[in-house]
Amino acid sequence: MSVPFRFLHAADLHLDSPFRGLAKAPAAVKEALMDSTFAALRELTQVAIQSQVDFIVLAGDLFDEADRSLRAQLMLLKEWATLEEHGIAVYVIHGNHDPLSGARAELKLPSNVYIFAANKMEYRPAYRRNGELAAFVYGRSYGTRIVTENMAAAYRIEPEAPFHIALLHGNVDGNGSHDPYAPCELQELIGGKGFDYWALGHIHHRRVLHEYPHVVYAGNIQGRNPRETGAKGCFIIDVTEAKAVELAFVPLDSVRWMERSISIAGIRTEQELLLQLEAELDQALEYSEGRMVMLRLVINGRGQLHQKLTETAAIGALLEQLQEGRALSVEEPWVYVYGLELRTGAELNTEELLAEDSFSGELYRMSAELSEDKQKWQSFAKEAVGGMASHAKLGRLLRSEWEELPNRWLEQARELTLGLLQDDERDS
Repeated sequence: MSVPFRFLHAADLHLDSPFRGLAKAPAAVKEALMDSTFAALRELTQVAIQSQVDFIVLAGDLFDEADRSLRAQLMLLKEWATLEEHGIAVYVIHGNHDPLSGARAELKLPSNVYIFAANKMEYRPAYRRNGELAAFVYGRSYGTRIVTENMAAAYRIEPEAPFHIALLHGNVDGNGSHDPYAPCELQELIGGKGFDYWALGHIHHRRVLHEYPHVVYAGNIQGRNPRETGAKGCFIIDVTEAKAVELAFVPLDSVRWMERSISIAGIRTEQELLLQLEAELDQALEYSEGRMVMLRLVINGRGQLHQKLTETAAIGALLEQLQEGRALSVEEPWVYVYGLELRTGAELNTEELLAEDSFSGELYRMSAELSEDKQKWQSFAKEAVGGMASHAKLGRLLRSEWEELPNRWLEQARELTLGLLQDDERDS
């Protein structure tokens, strides 16, 4: 017979994760980033206590390195001890970043923590805080950093449990953005194994791949780079007596990575653009729910400012103003613009250009054709480089450029050339 219970699913804590490429960032930014994974861990503990969960499952990569830092180990031990005081059990597997083979301090774990071994799948009973059996939790840790076997294939349920939760750190259905560790197929997880909830780790974007049985990536608890934008946190899962499952996402991040865009259409001056960009900072801070914000701004669209913005110093000057225009404090939420990217185009009427009998029209049509036809591009590019193609070293380097369709640089060259042509036409 099933009983209602509540548990917390989190993964990919990556405690003490380094933040590279921000050597010039202000001290308040560096301090917040260096503490962010620990702040998210502390928040996880408080959320678990306040939500009165019965137990927690952590699906791998608690630490960022196999040879985990002493600071990270001691911090985690402290939080687990706090959970022990509140009667909350913790079930843990280790992943590719923190395999059990990694170096670690000799620390005694609190009695509420169970870490699954690496040699085979294990299971442990999980109880409500009043002592009633709620579920069996199954798992297997990584013994080494690289695990290419299908670990899920060996997972089996123990039929006497009222609910079955499987912990797995792996790549389901071959997500190309992450390493193919412990690969398996979604159909395999849902096709008759008998598990009610697959608590997944490894992929840093939260996703519910399937319901009944639930197959869920919790994502990481704190964004660590510009690719990990948006809210990061954990799931609180309520299970009813009828085994109905309800998921609630709870953010844990202290620093949020964001990207916002602004179009130059209708903007006439650099000063007007700067004011618009500053307004984007205010909105980003508003949407961050009281968190610090690492912000990348993208300037796009077509307009008369395009040519001025392509000048070498323009974007740098705007970025400097945005970074230095606001005071940053470790005590209050802030927004820091770490990047400003230009994706603008000249003020063009593309429909007219396609039909126009002019040099500009011919240039636009030709570049569009080259971008879409690989054979035409290869022929054009090889002819353009001429004698350099026969040079032993240069030819080898250039061949990679003409064998594939051009990317953004061709579009940038087209926009720059058409913009200059348009300026010449205005001046003549």
